[in-house]
Amino acid sequence: MMISPTTHDSDVVALDLPAAPEQVVQDLVQVFKLLADETRLRILFYLTRTKELHVRALCDLLEQSQPAVSHHLALMRAAELIELRREGKHNFYRLVPQRFEQSLDLLFANIPHDERRIRFEKYLLSFDPARK
Repeated sequence: MMISPTTHDSDVVALDLPAAPEQVVQDLVQVFKLLADETRLRILFYLTRTKELHVRALCDLLEQSQPAVSHHLALMRAAELIELRREGKHNFYRLVPQRFEQSLDLLFANIPHDERRIRFEKYLLSFDPARK
């Protein structure tokens, strides 16, 4: 993707960039808003470090009540970020990696393969869906 700056009389540089697809923006906003909450981000952190967790374990890790944790889990399930597995009366939760991959696909969709990078100060977020 080439970004070509053009100057105008006011010495302001305007970039000739394509508009972001509305559905892509809305999907990403939903995911990022969901993960902007500290408790949900902590749930995500814990679930990335294990195959699955029982809701009671999450309550203990988060030091929160079962209704509070269940509320956050329900929001994350509705967004298809996590899945529920029932075993008798017990609920176990695990990540849905495909949902995160879809979000990254949307974020990097219009960027040429060799330029799929976003720099944040000391960190570089890059995306190569062909890599496993």
